[in-house]
Amino acid sequence: MFSGIIEELGTLKKRSSLKGIAQLEVCAQEIRKDIKIGDSVALNGVCLTVIAFDNNGFSFEAMAQTLKNTNLGLLKIGEKINLERALKIGDRVSGHFVSGHVDCLGIIRKKILHQGTLELEIAVPLKYMPYCLEKGSIALDGISLTLAGKRGNILTVRIIPHTLKNTTLSFKGPSDKLNVEFDLLAKKISA
Repeated sequence: MFSGIIEELGTLKKRSSLKGIAQLEVCAQEIRKDIKIGDSVALNGVCLTVIAFDNNGFSFEAMAQTLKNTNLGLLKIGEKINLERALKIGDRVSGHFVSGHVDCLGIIRKKILHQGTLELEIAVPLKYMPYCLEKGSIALDGISLTLAGKRGNILTVRIIPHTLKNTTLSFKGPSDKLNVEFDLLAKKISA
């Protein structure tokens, strides 16, 4: 379980594959200090297990289906990745509860800067719109955000300068794909 508060921007160092299992090597410094093999880390909001680490970062394994259904399969070597360690009992939850299980990919349709803030319009499959409560929570690439609006299959979020500076959203543009996880409580209410 995660909170959607990004702790560090890592960098994809290497990707390899063996028998349908991808291995991703990520460079990171800050969160590496408190990681052990078997720990869960969210990479762009996708919960993966640490299988190895060294002084420069750590490695993860991912199934082919994970790469196909998330933007992890689209990452290029050298690209930045949002990183967050799993919550510990007693931690403050500054964002909202995020499971690390991506519901779908959203596509950025518009990126508009407004006096230092950013507004994103993101298209998602229409079937997920019942989970989109106005002023409700949503995780985009693992970032806890508040929905500012919705119309048809388009979601709108607004990002403050701090979040823009400390996440990968500043590098994203129209047509880029984001991992979308809808709020767990909204999914339960709408079920």
